[in-house]
Amino acid sequence: MKRRIFYAGLLALLTLSSFAANPVSPERTHAQKIVDEIHNPKSNYVVVVSHRGDWRDYPENSIPAIESIIRMGVDVMELDLKLTADSVLVLCHDGTIDRTTTGKGRVSEVTYDYIQSCYLKTGHNCPTKYKMPTLKEALAVCKDRIVVNIDQGYQYYDLVMAITEELGVTEQILIKGKKSVDFVEAQAKKYKHEMMYMPIIDINKPSGQKLFQQYISKKIIPLAYEVCWQQNTPEVEKCMKDILAQNSKIWVNTLWPSLCGGEEACIYDDYAFEHGAEAYRKVLDLGTSIIQTDRPELLIGYLKKIGRHE
Repeated sequence: MKRRIFYAGLLALLTLSSFAANPVSPERTHAQKIVDEIHNPKSNYVVVVSHRGDWRDYPENSIPAIESIIRMGVDVMELDLKLTADSVLVLCHDGTIDRTTTGKGRVSEVTYDYIQSCYLKTGHNCPTKYKMPTLKEALAVCKDRIVVNIDQGYQYYDLVMAITEELGVTEQILIKGKKSVDFVEAQAKKYKHEMMYMPIIDINKPSGQKLFQQYISKKIIPLAYEVCWQQNTPEVEKCMKDILAQNSKIWVNTLWPSLCGGEEACIYDDYAFEHGAEAYRKVLDLGTSIIQTDRPELLIGYLKKIGRHE
């Protein structure tokens, strides 16, 4: 929010002052550099977010899937959380483990020990040797190497904070949600450190329009908005312009058509894969500077080619 942008600027000034007094300074980690990019509304750099890691080559939300996207040069790992019956946060998108593991049952109704007796499956439904990681295990792997976006998981805010504070990674975590402005502010104020926060705006829906207007009317400036739209309407164009005028960043999901304007918009990942990565130019023309993708290698290659991911 607005104060976070201010703090980022203050931090930069302090860093420059310290460097002038003492030119020997430790190298900033990749995660710290990406956090700086997210805080900088004027940056030309396009932040690439990989949806559930490299799920084409490894099980989604798995440690190998995280390691793979780090090797690719991805900036943000997007993951989902669920809580087991014995209160362990694990990386899982679905309410059940049926699709992604060799086991069965709702995550909330099985123990962590049971989940550990199961094996993760690939997107082609083939069992692997890998196990479902806990949030703590995943963050230990990500520490200093890649920013983490917790998509499904805002309801576990307090449990997440306990883990991020223990590992010292709170400030490299980005969490998203659709809660009211007042609720989000009250939640953040309970803690000494803050995770980055981004509202999700379904701008074609009345609920999304209402949430966006809360931010505009209260003059609260998030670091970024995740904007989702099923079809291009005047509301979409106005929303994008208002966000940029507010000095926030725009996050767009190119995962599938329903999140970015429908089939006719021709800016989703599979379209880019089939017709050429130049399709992403339309996403950038909206003012987008954060893109969540299922085709991270394709997107990074295109962004490097046009000088937007150096």
